[in-house]
Amino acid sequence: MLELTKDNFEQEVKQYTEKPVFVDFWGDKCEICKELMPGVHDLEGKYSDKIKFASLNITSARRLAIGEKVLGLPTMIIYKNGEKLSTITPDKISTLDDVENFIKSVYETL
Repeated sequence: MLELTKDNFEQEVKQYTEKPVFVDFWGDKCEICKELMPGVHDLEGKYSDKIKFASLNITSARRLAIGEKVLGLPTMIIYKNGEKLSTITPDKISTLDDVENFIKSVYETL
């Protein structure tokens, strides 16, 4: 999974047009983020043929996260051609199945 920073976010997400980009916004103090992370990394193997996977630790990119309207963690956003295509917020994420269903809902339309 590609590690995003405030320096490469624009190029790797906003300017990337080959396929949609899944971004996992997480933080060092977010326990559910850390619990889900290994499983989210595994999902990359299943869906990376149609979706690029990346993650952003907002601890060092708070302004960027706020600019993307990430108001709680974990938040996951799928971008297509630099625009937000779909978002899943903390109130909708309790298990890895929630994350996979979110990815599938986009993946199956590609």
